[in-house]
Amino acid sequence: MTAHATPIVLDFDEGIDRKTLRRLRDRFLVLNRQRWERAHSSLSYRQQVVLEILPLVFHTNHPALPGYLDVDCPYGLSHYQPDSAIISAARRLARTFSMRDEGKRRADLEALFLMGSPGTLGHSVTSDLDVWLCHRDDLHGHGIRLLERKAERLTEWALSFGIELHVFVFSAAEWREGRQRIEVTGENCGSAQHYLLLDEFYRTAIHLGGCYPMWWLIPPEQEGHYQKCVAMLVDYRFIRGDAYIDFGAVPSIPTGEFLGAGVWQLYKGIDAPWKAILKLLLIECYAHTQDLPVLSLIFKQAVFDGDTDADDLDPYVMLYQRLEQWLLSDGASSRLDLVRRSLYIKAGLPLTRTGMAGQQGVEPWRARLLRSLVDDWGWQQNQLELLDNRHRWRAEEASSLRRVVVSELTHSYRLLSKMARDHGEQSAISANDINLLGRKLYAAFQRKAGKVEQINPGLVPSLAEENLAFHHQSEQGGTGTGWLLYRDLEDPSDAFWQPVIRRSGNLAELVVWCYCNGLLTRATRLNVRSGQGIASVSELREMLDALAGFLPFPVEPAEREALARGVRPLRNLLLINVGVDPQSHLTERGLHKLSARHDSLGFSGGRENLVVTIDQITLNSWQEVSLQHYASGDTLIQCLKNVLASVAMAPHSIPDLEVHSHNRGHGNAIARRVRELFADVFRQFFAGGAGPHPLRYVIEMGRRYFLLEFSGTEPGFMALESRAALMECLAQPRDTYLPVVFDRHALLDDPGLRAACQASEPDSIQVFYRLRGEKVLIRVIDERGSVFGWDQQVAGRRNLLAPLLRFLENLVERRTLRNTEMPVGLAGVRCYELVSNNGVWRPEYRPQTDAGSPLPGFEVQAVGVQEGDSRVRFDLYCGEQEFTVLQYGDQLIPAVAHYIHSLRQSRDRYPVYLTDVHLPHDLDPRVYQQDIQTSQYLYYRAFLEDALNRELESFL
Repeated sequence: MTAHATPIVLDFDEGIDRKTLRRLRDRFLVLNRQRWERAHSSLSYRQQVVLEILPLVFHTNHPALPGYLDVDCPYGLSHYQPDSAIISAARRLARTFSMRDEGKRRADLEALFLMGSPGTLGHSVTSDLDVWLCHRDDLHGHGIRLLERKAERLTEWALSFGIELHVFVFSAAEWREGRQRIEVTGENCGSAQHYLLLDEFYRTAIHLGGCYPMWWLIPPEQEGHYQKCVAMLVDYRFIRGDAYIDFGAVPSIPTGEFLGAGVWQLYKGIDAPWKAILKLLLIECYAHTQDLPVLSLIFKQAVFDGDTDADDLDPYVMLYQRLEQWLLSDGASSRLDLVRRSLYIKAGLPLTRTGMAGQQGVEPWRARLLRSLVDDWGWQQNQLELLDNRHRWRAEEASSLRRVVVSELTHSYRLLSKMARDHGEQSAISANDINLLGRKLYAAFQRKAGKVEQINPGLVPSLAEENLAFHHQSEQGGTGTGWLLYRDLEDPSDAFWQPVIRRSGNLAELVVWCYCNGLLTRATRLNVRSGQGIASVSELREMLDALAGFLPFPVEPAEREALARGVRPLRNLLLINVGVDPQSHLTERGLHKLSARHDSLGFSGGRENLVVTIDQITLNSWQEVSLQHYASGDTLIQCLKNVLASVAMAPHSIPDLEVHSHNRGHGNAIARRVRELFADVFRQFFAGGAGPHPLRYVIEMGRRYFLLEFSGTEPGFMALESRAALMECLAQPRDTYLPVVFDRHALLDDPGLRAACQASEPDSIQVFYRLRGEKVLIRVIDERGSVFGWDQQVAGRRNLLAPLLRFLENLVERRTLRNTEMPVGLAGVRCYELVSNNGVWRPEYRPQTDAGSPLPGFEVQAVGVQEGDSRVRFDLYCGEQEFTVLQYGDQLIPAVAHYIHSLRQSRDRYPVYLTDVHLPHDLDPRVYQQDIQTSQYLYYRAFLEDALNRELESFL
């Protein structure tokens, strides 16, 4: 093999000859053969057949060969003649295979190339094979689709050999016109980096069969006159035009491509940094040194000059040399060091182990080439050992390297952002793609409160630890409440001399961080020293199982489609009471409380809330993992509020919820109860995949009550310390109808109220009553869902509700007369008796046919007067007798009570009932109330009745 030959000079002005052109072509083919052999040798013996017969399966459409699809599938590779070795390889796959004589049939396919890293220093066992299959320009659309389907079948076949094969089908004309359908990993980048991709193709392509690249024959100095030279070669028949394929020239890279290609490479580099860093810096180098030729032209010039040594012209070596020259001139030694590490890791060849005698699978040329580079860099043995032993790296080394990688990727993003501002109009990539890149960077690297940082984005194979120790800070004599993470700590006393891997304020965060970064696996031995706490190895094992079921490791990066939409939670895991005994005050005394009341939010007769702490782990659509710790205040309510707020932003897709609690202290019951609560709340507010629906949700927890409702998409809670406070809150006026919904364990001792609220209807006044001995419990639910209730003595069943109904009908009558557009439901009042049947309470309709019959005694009416100081006072009318605030002032109630007492014939105790109340529309001085709510009338009626009846009691 001749590595160095006499330079070839083609002068299109002075004249060229066919012999020199053939010699030039053969020179490229010499180098091509070296690269093919290197690519072939890098594959295992079993895999080599894929590369060997790839041209043949497209040249002949034989049903016995891999990828066969249809008898009509285009075939025939121009000027291709398989040799005996390839025929033998095909017969190893299919014994019946034989070549058919196709005569002078016109070939459907012009050329087949392998491009990228195969045959180069950068090729490793994880590298894929990218193949360009070029069909003739006039091939019909049906034939192209058949070729694409055949390519897909070949991809599946190659995968059975452990090879990731991608075949891109297009024509040279499509490429030259920018219409190629070249896609990489499902995302179109061809139009975004046409010339950059062509530059890479020309310096890395391995010709597998068919036509030769026309580009080979055009001198580098004539790249700017490429089409003129091509026309001369073909028109004057210096070459056979059908023997060459023309993809066009690469005189320079348009400014607009730097942005598109940079975005593309940075997008990929977030998950697989080493190759992307090299390409990103090359793009930046091209952008800053546009006066220098691109690498493909340097490569071609070297071949013209007589250099066909595959080592000298290795694409990765040439790329490195270009970056080294640029970075040294720029004084960027730290970035050059990252380039060297990236190239070394991309090569995947541990030099500290390749010199072992008898070791198999070593490719001498790659080891020799890489070692020569390393020697030039002046690397010491310890530097090589550090990189070669990446599989043994710990979290500290990965974090350190991650900072360097993130810094470089962030630098690239800022450079691209500046390009977008300066040259956005020239860019071949959309603003949407730049936005997607920003989102991916944000999801991968942005620090924010609660986010679990991923320290190993494709940097090292594994960070799994054999032994991990979780120590509470108090174990080290400290006064803090945090946790410390150690490795290989068999003796706790050694903690004083061992480095701390990580510190955290709570145990769950430390465990989740270890799991998401791969330190903690089911094979890891654990040690827990919890100080005065009760955390244990068994609890950590349970947490690990819960995490593994909730979030498979490793956490996959977000798909492009997900990043194109706004972020939303996908699922939540709630860890309840990590390292906490909810009944520690009993456990310390060796007691265990038994009770018929099993609600974990109101356990036993003491109504204890057993949910003490919550650690909420969330996975969102951008594949970010976050943790929020709730340890003080109303932890469950805080957590529920935050989850509801996130759900309200996308109610059509409610995130999954999993709950785990350690099996001590009723753990399973606690998890089940919390899971039920969240499911019930979701069902009420977001039924039908819409919402949040307008309602008020009542939760009873401990001896307190919580009222949940939404204001738009913002959830809010009101904490109420007693039953009376709850009822007062439910009676408050509302702007719109809001039904009251009770949690399944709330107010179980008041089933009548639950049944009444369940029967509530909008735009109606409903009276519910329940007889209890000599008393009747009355609740009125008005047109907007406000609940007003009281109990009173039963004077007689016949007139049980007559005073109330007279009051309500007077109110409805006034409203009807004032507003003809009032809802039909308010034209009357419906009454229901609450009855129990086999323990189930339900309202039964009770028509009040005598509601309008005369009441004994005389009617007492009240007319409100607004005095301008937020106080409402009332003038009272007893029959025809008038008692005004102006006349009686603060003695109004005693005066009216005295008058009523004087008219009574007996000393029997019976209450006074108001049959009508008028309220001013400026009841609230800040607003004018066109329609005052029924519950407000009932409130003032009850207030006045109570005042009068208390005063009457004083006369007895």
